Amino acid sequence: MHAYFEYHIEQGPILEAEKRQIGVVTHGQGLWWLEFTLSGKEAHTGSTPMAMRVNAGLAMGRILELVQGVAMDNQPGAVGGVGQVTFSPNSRNVLPGKVVFTVDIRSPDRAKLDGMRARIEAGAQEIAAELGVGCSVEAVGHFDPVTFAPELVARVRASAEKLGYSHMDIISGAGHDACWIAKVAPATMIMCPCVDGLSHNEAEDISKEWAAAGADVLLHAVIDTAGIV
Repeated sequence: MHAYFEYHIEQGPILEAEKRQIGVVTHGQGLWWLEFTLSGKEAHTGSTPMAMRVNAGLAMGRILELVQGVAMDNQPGAVGGVGQVTFSPNSRNVLPGKVVFTVDIRSPDRAKLDGMRARIEAGAQEIAAELGVGCSVEAVGHFDPVTFAPELVARVRASAEKLGYSHMDIISGAGHDACWIAKVAPATMIMCPCVDGLSHNEAEDISKEWAAAGADVLLHAVIDTAGIV
């Protein structure tokens, strides 16, 4: 494959906030997905004294705060959060005996990404031990950060400038086909804004003008790379 270009909405709020029509994607985030299992003791929420609880839910809450702090300490570019949680027995008046949740951490810097993982795993064990809660963790997803082909990135930037579209360099926070193709062939991405930065949400939307601008840049970057004109 000579070259690969991918056009996608940003899936975030940066381009719209900065009033830029085109995102020139230079890198893709790497990620770790870490599945935590916390083991406490099921007990009645009304009749179990606070000091006598083995509360897996409380441990999860403190680990979520840890994830937030670690991500903030690794700015710029790093993110972290939890999007999936399962409580057991999931009853309104029973302290959870088991909590399973997945931490999603990302960074375009491999050393930072691995450092975030190490700090979160170590901190989670400390939190769990302090509360008398069992804690295990399993890595359930991973890919390395990606640097897109500089010559293709430059063509996207040049096309945006030639066509008069406002643009800025940006890092892809989500995983895309281009991130995998970059392992075997030159690749890059073009991004357009999305309304309120929403993605993976039923309200996700873009304007016709944004869509057209990105398609215009894509066409010219491909033609320039192929040497057709």
